[in-house]
Amino acid sequence: MPGLLALWVLHRMVRTQLEKAESFSIFLKHSSHFGAAEPWPENAALYQQLKEEQILLSDNASSLAVQAFLQMCNLPVRVICRANAEYMSPSGKVPFIHVGNQVVSELGPIVQFVKAKGHSLSDGLDEVQKAEMKAYMELVNNMLLTAEITHPRYGSPYPWPLNRILSYQKQWEVRRKMKAIGWAGKTLEQVLEDVDQCCHALSQRLGTQPYFFNKHPTELDALVFGHLFTILTTQLITDELSEKVKNYSNLTAFCRRIEQQYFEGHDKDSSAIAARSSKRPLLR
Repeated sequence: MPGLLALWVLHRMVRTQLEKAESFSIFLKHSSHFGAAEPWPENAALYQQLKEEQILLSDNASSLAVQAFLQMCNLPVRVICRANAEYMSPSGKVPFIHVGNQVVSELGPIVQFVKAKGHSLSDGLDEVQKAEMKAYMELVNNMLLTAEITHPRYGSPYPWPLNRILSYQKQWEVRRKMKAIGWAGKTLEQVLEDVDQCCHALSQRLGTQPYFFNKHPTELDALVFGHLFTILTTQLITDELSEKVKNYSNLTAFCRRIEQQYFEGHDKDSSAIAARSSKRPLLR
């Protein structure tokens, strides 16, 4: 059974998501026109920071999650790396997509934007399953995303002294976020334990199924893939984070399955796998 912390967090999240279901449905009715006027263009673009020199582990995972989601929806997108990507984003966060005359950032809003255009991965789920899916997504964001942020990797490509200023600014932002969510005082061992509990819960939910909700992928599958694949394939100072994920063979098999089905053999310009910053294979 998953750890008590993960179980308690999931229980609270599912209850919260169920309570929000009715108001969320009302919101969708009012926002259903958003971005629906035009079909998905062939020149849609996804923007992120420079891979080798700049992008953080957490931003790389988020970008890969969005790319996986769009691939699962069979929507083409071209990945563009820009040093000033986060300053181009309407929310100040990456990744963001430029589709027609619309610019949308981060996975959640992008999912709603794509849904308004008639593409959804979770329409086949009932309300309880949707609440469960969102609870697991929140668990991933609360634990895996936060753990990735504690391993900052940000080398500004700008010339001195701007590179120093922007690097210090990024470090300050990370420290402020860690303090706000209560992670500032956590030791590496505590962070790794949280990651292990999250992976345990995900592994239990996945079981022997190909996807978290059986035969078809949802945005949860895209999110989990983005974070786990990034952890497994990005070269860090220590392998302790990736080793926690590798303890769950069904999760590593899940990542490999999505890599093969949605990225290998696709257009190299739009493939995050072909251009990933990792120098090592997914499975040893």
